[in-house]
Amino acid sequence: MSDTAPILITGASQRLGLHCVQRFIEAGQPIIISYRQERAEITTLRELGVQCIQADFATEHGILNFIKQLTNLTPKLRAIIHNASLWIAEEGADTQAFTQMLNVHVLAPYLINEHCAPLLRQSPNADIIHITDDVTRKGSARRIAYCASKAALDNLTLSFAASLAPHIKVNSIAPALIMGLTGR
Repeated sequence: MSDTAPILITGASQRLGLHCVQRFIEAGQPIIISYRQERAEITTLRELGVQCIQADFATEHGILNFIKQLTNLTPKLRAIIHNASLWIAEEGADTQAFTQMLNVHVLAPYLINEHCAPLLRQSPNADIIHITDDVTRKGSARRIAYCASKAALDNLTLSFAASLAPHIKVNSIAPALIMGLTGR
């Protein structure tokens, strides 16, 4: 890869995020990740040279603290892949679960994109990728807050694509349920 600026991948200690990190490492791409909780994979990634920042995106304070650590760590970014996700069981009108999912799926990408756009502009090719969910096309009877927050992320993609073009390309990927990456 020609650009040596790191790629930021949020929520990259397991499943799809971890898979992406492993592929980028194989390609020689510098990586910075966020993770919510310590696990054996984080130790392995650190040993491979990945810069790992613990972060709790469920609160605005956690998001802003992450951004401060990130901007102190690197002067530029090649790309941001927003993979961090939260899947909380909803029981009735659970405003706490709804707020946490909005923070992780919408507020974190919004604030990270806003604060890190100058870092992305330092790279000749810059991308932001939001990992959304195919369920947003049809809704969900059981996961209303999750689906609504991922749908908001879809719209955030459109708005950032319009505001950051042409230098920073912003797209989303909306996979359906992913199984097999964790061996479950």
